[in-house]
Amino acid sequence: MGEFYYTKKEAEKAILVGVALQEEGINYERMCEYLDELAFLAETAGAETIKVFTQNLDKPVNSTFIGKGKLEEIRQYIEENETDLVIFDDELSPTQLRNIENELKGVKVLDRTNLILDIFANRARTAHAKTQVELAQYQYLLPRLAGMWTHLERQKGGIGLRGPGETEIETDRRVIRDKITRLKEQLTRVDKQMSTQRKNRGKLVRVALVGYTNVGKSTLMNLLSKSEVFAENKLFATLDTTVRKITIKNVPLLLADTVGFIRKLPTHLIESFKSTLDEVREADVILHVVDISHPQFEDQLKVVNETLAELIKEPKPTIIVFNKIDAFTYTPKDEDDLTPTERCNYSLEDLKQMWMSKQGCETVYISAAKKENIEELKEKLYAIVKEIHSARFPYNDFLYNTEDELPEEIN
Repeated sequence: MGEFYYTKKEAEKAILVGVALQEEGINYERMCEYLDELAFLAETAGAETIKVFTQNLDKPVNSTFIGKGKLEEIRQYIEENETDLVIFDDELSPTQLRNIENELKGVKVLDRTNLILDIFANRARTAHAKTQVELAQYQYLLPRLAGMWTHLERQKGGIGLRGPGETEIETDRRVIRDKITRLKEQLTRVDKQMSTQRKNRGKLVRVALVGYTNVGKSTLMNLLSKSEVFAENKLFATLDTTVRKITIKNVPLLLADTVGFIRKLPTHLIESFKSTLDEVREADVILHVVDISHPQFEDQLKVVNETLAELIKEPKPTIIVFNKIDAFTYTPKDEDDLTPTERCNYSLEDLKQMWMSKQGCETVYISAAKKENIEELKEKLYAIVKEIHSARFPYNDFLYNTEDELPEEIN
C-alpha cells in the first residue's frame, strides 16, 4: 500500500450546510446544535468555517438534497468569496453529490460521513486502525465511484481526500471490491487475534471507558492508570483501543479506552471498528463518561446509550461519570422571570437531584483535568470490581499473581 494520508498546513475555507428536516423531527434549534458539532468536526479536520447556510424542508430534495434556490445562493457566494469546500451535515446519495458538484463547479463537496472518514484517516496511528479506516473509506467510495474519480482529478488533495484514490485514479469497480475483500480478510484475522487476547485476559475484571467523543475519556484513562494516552481537545483524538492494567487498593483490573461515539456515526465505521467495539461488548463494567459542561450533554448521553443498547444485549454494571464539573456554568433565573426554565438555568446541584442522577446505576461527578472527586470514583469502581472478582473466585480472592499476569499496556 502507498501513503494515503495527506496533511495541508493552511486551513481550508469551508461552507457548512444544514437542513431542518421536518419528517425527521429536526427543528431549527436542533439543526443549529448539529451545525455547531459539524463546525467542530471541520476544525478538527483542519478547515475554517467562513459561512453557514441553512434551510427548512419537509424532506430532502431527491436530486440535490437542498432546494434549487438555496443551491444557487451558495453558488453565488462561492463566486464572490474564496472557498475551498462545502460540507453538508447529512449523508448525500451518489446522485445528490454528483448534481451538487455540477452546480458548484471547482469546489469540493463533502457530506458528514466523508468528513468523519477524513478525520479518522488523519488520526489513525497503528496499522490496525489504518486498515479499519481504509476499509470504511473504500466502502463509502464504491457506490460513488462514477463521479468520484473525475472529482479527484480536479483537486490537489486536502480535507475529504485523505485516503484511497489520491495518488492513483482507479475506475475499475472490481479492483475496489477486491481491495475491500482483502481488507475484510485482514481485519478478520486481526479480530481473531484480539479475541484470543481478550480470552487470555479472562481472569481479570475488564472495565471499558465509553462516551461521546471529546468528553475526557483519555484524560481519565491517564489519571487512573498513571500513564500517557494521547488526549487533545479535538474530536476523535483516540482511535486505537488502549488497555492498561491498574490496581485499585488490592484489586487488579483491565481498563480499556475506546473510540468516542458521535451522532450519525457512519455505518461503515461501526462495521470496520468491530474489534474496538468488542472491547465494550465483552467488558464486565462500563464507565460511561459524560461532559456535563456541554450544553447538549443530555443528547450526547442519549446517543451513547442508544449505541450501547445495540452493542450490549445483557445489562452490565455501569457508572455514569459526569466529567468537567470545573468547566460547568449556568445562568440563574431572576425570581420574577416567568419564562420556562431551561437547562442553562440549572445549577450543578440541581442537576445532581434531577433524573440524570437516577439512572438506575452509580453516578459520580468529577473533573479529570483538576483531579476532583477521583477518589469517590475509585471507591465506586472498587466496590463493583471487587464484587465481580469475589463471585469468580468465591474461595480465594487472589488465585493468580498479578505481577506476572499481563504487561502494563496492551494495544
